[in-house]
Amino acid sequence: MGTRLKRAANRSERVEIEFLESVRKRITPNRMILETLGELYTRTGPYEEGLKTDLELTRICPREAIAWYNLGCSYALTSRKADAFSALTKAIELGYKDVEWMSSDSDLESIHNDPQFQSLLKRVKG
Repeated sequence: MGTRLKRAANRSERVEIEFLESVRKRITPNRMILETLGELYTRTGPYEEGLKTDLELTRICPREAIAWYNLGCSYALTSRKADAFSALTKAIELGYKDVEWMSSDSDLESIHNDPQFQSLLKRVKG
């Protein structure tokens, strides 16, 4: 996959983000809202907001491998390599196994050529 480029949210994405953020402020942390917001932020480019969302998601779902995987992606997108590897390692420990996706995920492109990433892929393959 190519380098992920930031792009501005289109009108419907902006409306969706605003709506979900307003709901988020009024209720206790909700997994589905956080997952949707994280995906929207990652898709449209405010990676720091996506990172905050993914951090909150791992706090409320600490045993969910996909939450940790997404946190690893957010760290990679915000140039925090060590944190990305830590979160991805946690995802693998919790059962994340999709090595094919992991090796082609453009969110992780900044670390794909790192020997530590290659080591993680070998670990997933078993």
